[in-house]
Amino acid sequence: MRSYRTLFRTPEFTPFLLSFAAHAAAQTIGGLALGTLVFRATGSPLLSAVSMFGPQLAQLLGATFLLSGADRLPPRAVLSGLALAFAAGTAVLALPGLPVAAVFAVVLAQGLIASLGGGVRAGLLNEILPKDGYVLGRSVFNMLWGLMQVAGFATGGALLALLTPRACLLLAAALYVLSALGTRLGLTARPPRSAGRPSVSATWRTNALLWSSRPRRLTYLGLWIPNGLVVGCDSLFVSYAPGAAGTLFACGALGMFVGDVTVGRLVPPTWRPRLAVPLRLLLAAPYLFFVLQPGVALSAVATAVASVGYGASLVLQERLMSLTPDGLAGQALGLHFVGMSTFQGVGAALAGTVAQLTSPATAMTLLAAASVTVTLILAALGRHEERRPAVPGTPPGVLPEPAVTDPPRRGARREDAQ
Repeated sequence: MRSYRTLFRTPEFTPFLLSFAAHAAAQTIGGLALGTLVFRATGSPLLSAVSMFGPQLAQLLGATFLLSGADRLPPRAVLSGLALAFAAGTAVLALPGLPVAAVFAVVLAQGLIASLGGGVRAGLLNEILPKDGYVLGRSVFNMLWGLMQVAGFATGGALLALLTPRACLLLAAALYVLSALGTRLGLTARPPRSAGRPSVSATWRTNALLWSSRPRRLTYLGLWIPNGLVVGCDSLFVSYAPGAAGTLFACGALGMFVGDVTVGRLVPPTWRPRLAVPLRLLLAAPYLFFVLQPGVALSAVATAVASVGYGASLVLQERLMSLTPDGLAGQALGLHFVGMSTFQGVGAALAGTVAQLTSPATAMTLLAAASVTVTLILAALGRHEERRPAVPGTPPGVLPEPAVTDPPRRGARREDAQ
């Protein structure tokens, strides 16, 4: 599948995409409003950064207990329920006089339940599209996420100039409700991809299996760490330029959109694996420029250029799927999204801490340098892995898979004929 026309003719893809758009808009507008609310109340770069990205740390706990549900629960019901839970939590955040401690309790609870959403959504996309359409479909989702960030941060910044942060949070809650309705009305009910009930033991067992392969481990680390450190840089936009944070976020989303279009649509499949390292280096290198404390215009350009590098995630997700059994696709992608979110939360907390002790510009520069270093180390380890002799019947460096305890339910997975 190489054309957008074919992609949008696939049954259920369009309503699935639109429900995600409402979810992305709610998350963008709500996150900016919450970060602004906390910064105005506390004056702390650390608390502002953690309020926007810290809830992602809670997804690590969710991955420990809930992630097996990504393949063992009906996807439509899960996505609708999660959107309604986010709507309720966001409405609570808009309550006047809510203590900062209560704000963090709510957003951490949201992060906990969000750990299930990424795997369910990615696994469902894998069902809706044929195998050769996953990268193109995923790139469209990423492009839409980028567009919604551009629109959401720009709109959110404008709304915050006219309305209170609490009013913007109520708008975000309404968008979450719209996402739940789109999912419920636009998608058909599907059975779980795998038999068995979700449990802590099933989650741990499958996570251990996914982590048992060295090539998968390197792929996961490449998806998580460089990205998380750069998101730490992004989390300081509010404290770096309080009056123009929406502009910087929007420029970053625009760069992400360009990267996803390029990688998902324009780059031939045979070239994509070669771009993983250059794109990850591009993701971090422009933030080294912040050591000079540039103004808003130059900062926006640097942010847009850097964000093109987020296209590396498409390359690495494609590699992850090539290394993963079909029956574990949902949990494998869910583990990726949870790990990515966790490292983004760690990056935000680390960036906020360094900025508290030094300055936002210094923290951005240091985290960017760390991201470049990690990318180069992982690239060296990957080249070493490629030189290892292959196990018969598997790609180079890939360990034979143990038997999956809970095999996929017959008929639970389908491919759409084109």
